[in-house]
Amino acid sequence: MSSFLEEDRIEGLPATAFYIADFITAEEEQYLLGKIATAPKPRWKQLSKRRLQTWPSDLTKNTLLEAPLPGWLTDTIVSRLTSLPISTSEPAHIFQNSPHHAPNHVLINEYKPGEGIMPHKDGTAYHPVVCTISLGGSLCLEIFESNEDGTTELKPKWRILQEPRSLLITTDQLYTDYLHGIAETTEDVDLGPSTVSNWKLLRSTTEYEKGRYDRQTRTSLTYRDVIKVSKLGNKFAMFGKR
Repeated sequence: MSSFLEEDRIEGLPATAFYIADFITAEEEQYLLGKIATAPKPRWKQLSKRRLQTWPSDLTKNTLLEAPLPGWLTDTIVSRLTSLPISTSEPAHIFQNSPHHAPNHVLINEYKPGEGIMPHKDGTAYHPVVCTISLGGSLCLEIFESNEDGTTELKPKWRILQEPRSLLITTDQLYTDYLHGIAETTEDVDLGPSTVSNWKLLRSTTEYEKGRYDRQTRTSLTYRDVIKVSKLGNKFAMFGKR
């Protein structure tokens, strides 16, 4: 892993995006997959195109009820995120200016081959820094522009290939001005240095040299800082009186 995030900046994208191919080890990947698989069944929410877990809880009115994240989600990952300087001239870490100076919310999505998510924005509940760790399989994240009438462009403007054990950080304009999504397909095609924005930062391009990749089940861990947090003492004010 590089000494500074700046060394892993994705060129050609607006504002700031970083990609680290080996943010966690293969052993850490298996540990996390094991923890996710053995989570209590009520933790899973089944949607039409994927299933997900939310830690420590869902948001209510864009507010998080204060609760700690479990150690298996924080012990290794958060310490690395908050100890990696952005650059030599900017020694602060990526969450230095967020309200809580660290992520306090993790969304775990499982995408089987053929599953995806429509282009969308993450909204105003979060500080505009998104850190996503990929486990199990690779896939392309697609970045879309909006038309003047508010509709979404049909074709993505950029694509970012996310490998297992990688970390993708998106911030600033990529968070506020662009939409991101994952195509519902069983394979990613047209892969190469001119079509994949982070091609030079990939761990290996060998399995993508034919320009395609058969998807496997991919699990993502998305770390963010929820801006509004309700203390336990304000629980009833948050949810309303019964």
